[in-house]
Amino acid sequence: MASVSDAPSHAERRRATEHESFLAHKGMRWLKIAIGLSVAAILGYAFADVEPRPNGGTWYGYTLGTIGALLIVWLALLGVRKRAMTEGRWSLKAWTSAHVYLGLALLVIATLHTGFQLGWNVHTLAYGLMVLVILSGIYGITVYALLPQRLSSNRREMTKGQMLESLAAIDRQLEQAAQPLARDDADLVIDALDQDPFAPGLIARLTGNYRHCRTERALDALAGPMDGRAATLDPAHERVVVLLRKRDGQLEQIRRHLQLRAMLEVWLYIHVPMTIALLAALTAHIVSVFYYW
Repeated sequence: MASVSDAPSHAERRRATEHESFLAHKGMRWLKIAIGLSVAAILGYAFADVEPRPNGGTWYGYTLGTIGALLIVWLALLGVRKRAMTEGRWSLKAWTSAHVYLGLALLVIATLHTGFQLGWNVHTLAYGLMVLVILSGIYGITVYALLPQRLSSNRREMTKGQMLESLAAIDRQLEQAAQPLARDDADLVIDALDQDPFAPGLIARLTGNYRHCRTERALDALAGPMDGRAATLDPAHERVVVLLRKRDGQLEQIRRHLQLRAMLEVWLYIHVPMTIALLAALTAHIVSVFYYW
């Protein structure tokens, strides 16, 4: 028989909870609740005594619509909830787990609420915005599950500040090393140092495609075959090429870091504004329904 001392302590249980993913919180409690809610909605839709079939204008449609509207408002409160740090049944982790799984259940509930009757009106607008919010949320869940490990591996135990400082140190060495070069070659290095390597914008950051990188251009020019130049570079050129390669590698690491960070964050620039638009469309949907009731 196990002794009392064999039971996990409160501190041990707390540590286990802290390392538990919000998706697996409490044995995926909210996934089970969401599945049960979805199954109940589907069975109700299939067997509700409504002719010719349930839709938004029937008693069953109003029931699902009320549940869906309450869910949308509650799900939108996650941003407010994040500002209050508490533990227990309604910890932020529990709330986030419920947000994810009930958000997926909402797709089933709202679709059945429409009775698959969609058109060019405010009701379909609200439904379409809801779908976009849910899809952006699915993207967010996916990247948060997959990218943090890649982000950590890319950092190689360096902070962003340390990566930038390493780049600055290479730049200082390059500035000195380029002085003995011929004017044209030195200008290539100076152009590379003068360019803001992170300026191209969001698309370049997300794709990692920096087509006009002057560091790569200088490296190609100085390290590649050149007419009238000996196959072996002189020491000054060789040092500059080595430093340019180091700079190119450091830029690649920083740009990869920025790309992963952008992929982690960009969905919020869709999810949050779409949620606000959804609340506005939902209000218009409800008002118009009661106005014409």
